[in-house]
Amino acid sequence: MKNLLTCAFIGLIATPVSAQEAVTYPFDGSFDDATFAVENAIIGKGLVIDHVSHTGEMLARTAADVGSDEMLFAGADIFLFCSAQISREVMEADPMNIAHCPYGIFVAEREGAVMVGYRAYPQGEMQKVQTLLDDIVQDAIDG
Repeated sequence: MKNLLTCAFIGLIATPVSAQEAVTYPFDGSFDDATFAVENAIIGKGLVIDHVSHTGEMLARTAADVGSDEMLFAGADIFLFCSAQISREVMEADPMNIAHCPYGIFVAEREGAVMVGYRAYPQGEMQKVQTLLDDIVQDAIDG
């Protein structure tokens, strides 16, 4: 019974990200131009990219393995990174903000349109992260 209650509690507090919880902006250019612009904007803020997840390639490569023939993205990459300063600030306010790290900005091309975006963060201290992400995306889309 204790395990059942624990699972029920975790189910209540675990909230998946939906499309409404992502902030997206159109990018006027190619997928490659957008990824280049995002990478430069992140580095331009003095941040280090820890990893680039080539999500679009993975989805295309594994489609047949999972019984699908739908092409979701012509391209989709996610840039993962942290800011030592902002991460410390938000985690000193609430150590459980570790759950939001690393931060990610995605570039995706779907149906001929390229978009750049990031996950929306909760109100409070995490808005510092959201502001940083938005600044980076604005730098990237403004060129």
